[in-house]
Amino acid sequence: MSRNPQSRPLVQMPRSVAAPDGLALWAPARLHMGFLDLDGGLGRRFGSLGFTLEHPGTRIVAMPAAQLRVTGCDAERALRYLQRAATHFGIPPAGHFHVDATVPAHIGLGSGTQLALALARSLCALYGLTPTALELAHATGRGLRSGIGIAGFEQGGFLVDGGNRGEGVAPVVARADIPDAWSVLLLYDEAATGLHGEAEIEAFRRLPPFTAERAARLCRVTLMQLLPALAESDLDAFGAAVTVVQNECGDHFAPAQGGRFASPRITAVLDGLRDAGVTCLGQSSWGPTGFAVLPDAGRGETMAAWVRQQFADLPVRVEISRGRNRGAELASAEAKVRADAIVALASR
Repeated sequence: MSRNPQSRPLVQMPRSVAAPDGLALWAPARLHMGFLDLDGGLGRRFGSLGFTLEHPGTRIVAMPAAQLRVTGCDAERALRYLQRAATHFGIPPAGHFHVDATVPAHIGLGSGTQLALALARSLCALYGLTPTALELAHATGRGLRSGIGIAGFEQGGFLVDGGNRGEGVAPVVARADIPDAWSVLLLYDEAATGLHGEAEIEAFRRLPPFTAERAARLCRVTLMQLLPALAESDLDAFGAAVTVVQNECGDHFAPAQGGRFASPRITAVLDGLRDAGVTCLGQSSWGPTGFAVLPDAGRGETMAAWVRQQFADLPVRVEISRGRNRGAELASAEAKVRADAIVALASR
């Protein structure tokens, strides 16, 4: 691996020339499975692990235009990201950007980062610029704590970052493919959102010290159990390691989020899945979204149906996804670009 994995990614995003007829872009959501070291005693803080998902994701359709126009989902926030990126790269803030779909905000799947990077990448592509994901992050102010959303946009797969030194995006220190067969259940609490904004910043301030001993346990489990299990496609061993990370991080964040997991409803579903024999499960980021990883699509379908039946009285929605071992995808379009172009990209 190169000295700075973020500046020389293992898998480059497709590069393009200027797109006079427009373009379509799909950017995947990600699961954030926990932090490794909030202590910072070795000079770096946070250290994240998680992986990208085939869906949900962010879909952008961009067309050349004399003025800047934003339509579709979350247009106000999208406009801010585009203006900031245009200033950073020294290009005119112009073009018609349609946000066809976004990951719901503040549910733990990295919606803000993917929206920001997708829009900045689309704007640059209209002018024939090909910045890296790291440059896009600098342009939009993303990746202040975790680096896996930035790396996921460019590379996909399972990612571990090495924490940051107070500024800049954390470098990726390990990347591996998620086994294609594994199925991922996403568990949405439709009546709640996770901590964000000032409340999130205040929560980090008020949390108790993250001990060096806890950080050591998490780093050891990641290096000596989680990553080898992933390399061998051993879901039970992978799940056991994820459980350690989830329990340690969940207990640390419990004073801010009300328990090991943020949502009592998602907690009930996760407990039920664990009792039913599911070995890999937890909460993504601040939640409230939960996840469970199953060995194959058939088992995923079976357990999704079971959750829907057993917890029909709760405002919990189940979506079946899987890991994605590539990052965002950009396609040029001739004449008329339609959202179905990016839907097709997402389903490949």
